[in-house]
Amino acid sequence: MTSAEISAENADPVPVAGPFPSRADLQPYLAPILTTSLWQIVNSFGPLIALWALMVISLKLSYALTLLLALPAAGFVVRIFIIQHDCGHGAFFRARWANDALGTICGLLTLTPYAHWRRQHAGHHANWNNLDRRHSGADIYSTCLTTTEYQALSPSRKALYRLIRHPAVALVALPPLVFMVLYRLPFDTPAAWRRERLAVHSTNLMIAIAVVALGLTIGFRTFLLVQVPITVIAAIIGVWLFSIQHRFEHTLWTRQAQWNPTDAALSGSSYLRLPRLLQWFTGNIGFHHIHHLNARIPNYRLEECHTSLAAFHEVQVLTLKTGLQSAGFWLWDEQQARMVRFP
Repeated sequence: MTSAEISAENADPVPVAGPFPSRADLQPYLAPILTTSLWQIVNSFGPLIALWALMVISLKLSYALTLLLALPAAGFVVRIFIIQHDCGHGAFFRARWANDALGTICGLLTLTPYAHWRRQHAGHHANWNNLDRRHSGADIYSTCLTTTEYQALSPSRKALYRLIRHPAVALVALPPLVFMVLYRLPFDTPAAWRRERLAVHSTNLMIAIAVVALGLTIGFRTFLLVQVPITVIAAIIGVWLFSIQHRFEHTLWTRQAQWNPTDAALSGSSYLRLPRLLQWFTGNIGFHHIHHLNARIPNYRLEECHTSLAAFHEVQVLTLKTGLQSAGFWLWDEQQARMVRFP
């Protein structure tokens, strides 16, 4: 990295001034490439299955070795979640049935009811970084309070709000519970979402069948010793990635009257520049500014799009270090127009 790049990275980022890419500019990157999609399935599912088998074998040697193997295995689960994410946006294959079929399979490995998650995630794409619509199907990771709203809370509600968002709770304790417990229950699903509610129950049934089959084959204790650390690590990594994509210091939150999808994408979504290996495991999701500009771009074409269009070179950059530091930004200061930490 050059000295100029280091200086630019350390400087306070500012909203992109334009010219903004048009839909025509993005058109060349929208089409899925069948061979690339199929190869991504192979190089994501295959290594996970192999690592899972190695973890079972390693139990006879050392559980420390098993936990060590759980790290790359969790990385492949995160990568499979990105494939599921693409399928939910209709971006991985041209045919919707193929996206939905693969997305459902991915959901069994990520413990996510695909159809239910897809509809909730569509709500996120309709409302992100909009202060007047942030409570429309939002969660603690993609929303915030303003400093004025926070100060208006009672002392007990302030304490609870801060407790739930403490990094040890929000980024370590809660993520595994989200995937292992909350995704098993359609507790926040409107009654009219019949297909999505059915997806929760059908996913639970298929997961239960897989657990019983594996438990009877290798032993339930062996299954838990292998699968639980993979799920815990993958959930923590995945939730951290999601939490910093719109909630970092110099992001952009606006009221409905000023909100538009282009500004919200390029200035309200992060460009998380990760080391090449981590970028690969996370399926290029760090190019989140482009993903929100057009969610139909497959994950494996996001970097190509970012590199090719000059306007994307002006967006603010998060690194692994600044991304980890962003865990403390939970409040939007409307006067300063930036995220701030708790007072």
